[in-house]
Amino acid sequence: MKANVTVAPIGADDLEEALPLFAGYQRFYEAEPDDARNLAFFRRFVAPSEDGILFGAWLDGRLVGFACTYWTFSSTHAAEAGLMNDLFVAEGTRGAGIGRALIEAAAAAARDKGMRHLEWFTAVDNLRAQRLYDSMEAEKSAWYAYEILLE
Repeated sequence: MKANVTVAPIGADDLEEALPLFAGYQRFYEAEPDDARNLAFFRRFVAPSEDGILFGAWLDGRLVGFACTYWTFSSTHAAEAGLMNDLFVAEGTRGAGIGRALIEAAAAAARDKGMRHLEWFTAVDNLRAQRLYDSMEAEKSAWYAYEILLE
């Protein structure tokens, strides 16, 4: 089923409504949400922003998904790039094209800014998301991701 979804940048007035989505995303990745911290963090991506862009997906007037893309750089290609660091669609609305619409909006925004590419990561066990990504024009990377926890 293809949903009639509206994707647009999330405005400052939409941030409170987005809090449950941010929390759902964080819980999915076993992080503990903090509404005050989330408001401060995601506010930096409300358009216009030099840091990135925060898109929302509305279904029947209800915010059901978001994608946050950071404007960053690729020294490998000596070019600017978009990093879609967050993509989340509420349970019960998945599989209706909402994730695809959010990715397409993030790609269009990066393209409009002259970025070379859009990239994103997902957990190796997030098979449902990988099915979506594999169905798009995206190529699976051969890179491993490493991180050091600094707090």
